[in-house]
Amino acid sequence: MDPMKDPQIKRWTEASGVDVDYLDFLSQRVGLSEWIAMSRMFLPQFVEVEGCVLWDRAYDPDNFRTWRQALKGDVASIEATLNQFRLWLHIDIDEDPESEANAFSLAQEIATAWRAALGRQFPQRRFDVQATDTVDGPVVSFTSRTENGL
Repeated sequence: MDPMKDPQIKRWTEASGVDVDYLDFLSQRVGLSEWIAMSRMFLPQFVEVEGCVLWDRAYDPDNFRTWRQALKGDVASIEATLNQFRLWLHIDIDEDPESEANAFSLAQEIATAWRAALGRQFPQRRFDVQATDTVDGPVVSFTSRTENGL
């Protein structure tokens, strides 16, 4: 994903009149707190609960118990239900092809980072990490792989 292809970043850099790029764009618009929060989005923490690996932000003990009961303890189903980052709930995405394509590219980048973070935190396990383009917008999700690769 090339940030310089984003229309807003491109307009800003062109209007600056100097040799600037996406990092300069961020430096002018985002403070330390935002950088810290963003880093956690790309390199999240995970918790292991009763055989399930869950995004720490998605884990709530009461909610987990509810889904565990409803899904009869099926680890893959529990993970598939809880481990979802719906970009469209947190990011305003304009409804034009370019913005939608950029949002999906961002979801793919997040999925790549999550894959690496999961591998680092759980080197003994394998995961299926996906970026999916849904009707509502991009979703990043993951589940553990079983021994037979599913």
